[in-house]
Amino acid sequence: MAVKRMDNVGIVVDDLDETIAFFRELGLELEGRATIEGEWAGRVTGLGDQHVEIAMMRTPDGHSRLELSRFLTPTVVADHRNAPVNALGYLRVMFTLDDIDDTLERLRKRGAQLAGEVVRYQDVYRLCYIRGPEGHLIGLAQELG
Repeated sequence: MAVKRMDNVGIVVDDLDETIAFFRELGLELEGRATIEGEWAGRVTGLGDQHVEIAMMRTPDGHSRLELSRFLTPTVVADHRNAPVNALGYLRVMFTLDDIDDTLERLRKRGAQLAGEVVRYQDVYRLCYIRGPEGHLIGLAQELG
């Protein structure tokens, strides 16, 4: 049996409303919000009794999603937001855009900062990494041609 699809990428955040606003500015759509709690949820994650606010963000094409999670209980135990690009583990999510310069201008107003610089990869892409308002690493790509 092969994988049918990838459903979403999860990001744990401190400020759910601000993070939703940031990804809306990027062009994602809020698909829904919910509170997840109870013994069943703790059995899935291995965290025991948990209480989590989540928001599901969808890309405009409808094929990709981000699940943003704000843990009320248990408290967050580690912070990977300052990890460098070569750190082990899941690190970033990448989006392809129409206009990288316009997107950067809009996202800077919401706290985004370039991690390096915008570079050209051959005649295929303009690429950069940014840190969002909570420090999450996000890749941006603009197809050329």
